[in-house]
Amino acid sequence: MSTSELDAWVEAASRELGLEPGVITTDQVLNVARDVAHQVIRPGAPVSTYLMGVAVGRGADPADVAERLTALALDWEKKDA
Repeated sequence: MSTSELDAWVEAASRELGLEPGVITTDQVLNVARDVAHQVIRPGAPVSTYLMGVAVGRGADPADVAERLTALALDWEKKDA
């Protein structure tokens, strides 16, 4: 999927859900997903981005949520290492 396809999908999905496109940037979501997948555990990526959405839906600042989750993931020590 190209960037333009991703943008089109996000815009269409936002409209479908009655959301204002751009509440949180695609880059913020993808960066959190990447950091969680690589630093913590791969299945944690979609779960973390869902939690990110819940927090933003409850009024949290999107940039703050992204920053906090990224910091948590980057500081995460592998439990089985």
